[in-house]
Amino acid sequence: MNKKRVALVTGASRGIGRAVASRLASDGLFVVGTATADEGAERVRSMLGENGAGVVLRLQSSDSIAAAVRKVEQDFGSPSVLVNNAGVTRDGLLMRMSDDAWREVIDVNLSGVYRLTKPLLRSMVRERWGRIVNIGSVVGRMGNAGQSNYAAAKAGIEGFTRALAREVGARGITVNAVAPGFIDTDMTAELSEAQRAEMVKQIPVGRMGGTEEVAGAVSFLVSDEARYITGETVHVNGGLHMH
Repeated sequence: MNKKRVALVTGASRGIGRAVASRLASDGLFVVGTATADEGAERVRSMLGENGAGVVLRLQSSDSIAAAVRKVEQDFGSPSVLVNNAGVTRDGLLMRMSDDAWREVIDVNLSGVYRLTKPLLRSMVRERWGRIVNIGSVVGRMGNAGQSNYAAAKAGIEGFTRALAREVGARGITVNAVAPGFIDTDMTAELSEAQRAEMVKQIPVGRMGGTEEVAGAVSFLVSDEARYITGETVHVNGGLHMH
């Protein structure tokens, strides 16, 4: 069994999840990062080395979640830190959006958070210590044309965060969200130069964010210094959306 605190980070093979997993490992946690396939889990394993592990987990499947949670608890110990980061997009204007595109985004991005958080709460309640950080998005507040499914899921995550924070606060568990703005990842790398320039024009600090800047916010929220912060959404968006 592992002696360090265990953190579980979903969607850790690339982008924000990869940066979060790497940062929490450097903070001294033992990090288990999830991916949807063996190849991604192997990438996580090789990145974290002796400071972590990679497991396959598909948020659509309760069986997959149960198997992954059982493996993590047996091999490394119960996670006391959970970062719900994994998500998918299926963009399209609502008038043309298929039922499947709606269902898949809500199922993974919102229902998946419910499915994974629920079984991990028991050990946190028992230990009277836990940190849950849910990765939202600036579009959950601003909205974004062509992303009604994604914006609805991310807005839902903020409501889930606040409700759960009220339920478990007395047990030493904090529940917060981090809402990134336009972050430089492989998803945004597919945009044309003109599209990127148009996005940057809307951001007061004049640039896109780095994945490590989102990871820094997560790192703070899971630390002891943040023990009096719960039910909050921390916006990491360079001033794109102020409220």
